[in-house]
Amino acid sequence: MLYLASRSPRRNELLTRLGVPFRVLDTDVPEVRGVGEPAEAYVCRVALDKARAGLALVGDDPQAVVLGSDTEVVLGDRVYGKPADAADAAAMLASLAGRTHRVITVVALAAAGRHALETVASEVTFAPMSAEQIAAYVATGEPMGKAGGYAIQGGAERFISHLAGSYSGVMGLPLQQTAALLSAFTAGAASGSMDKGE
Repeated sequence: MLYLASRSPRRNELLTRLGVPFRVLDTDVPEVRGVGEPAEAYVCRVALDKARAGLALVGDDPQAVVLGSDTEVVLGDRVYGKPADAADAAAMLASLAGRTHRVITVVALAAAGRHALETVASEVTFAPMSAEQIAAYVATGEPMGKAGGYAIQGGAERFISHLAGSYSGVMGLPLQQTAALLSAFTAGAASGSMDKGE
């Protein structure tokens, strides 16, 4: 049985598109970057922490596979998490405006004694945005709860001049890579060939 360790309605919606039955687990994993921790390593750690936290909730089901995922917006060495408030969201958007940033999404699968990770990095370019445009977008409330203070599938789409990578990955779950990882993980369970280490 597949479980989704996420409260995100977007990940729920995206995973549903794959046509794979799953159940949702409500996990609470701290998302705090360690001092000096590289951005990609941080996203990998959080995604795997979510999957393992979900696995702990499932109990003794030997057939359980838990999917955890994390998405972060990265510009230079800065990782943009979810904005604390409207002012924080506006500051994030102002710093991203007219520039290209990376969106890193990691999909982690965990089962009894084994796990697997897939990292998908996309590049998103924002057109220049005026203070008025930013304020109007922030006023919609959409930036809250979104990494980097925007939702590519929402009102922010009109500000994006270029995308190189996975649209669904920027949303929060890269569908092609997730489907491939699930297939390989299931096959690995049968053959015993998937990673059993840390």
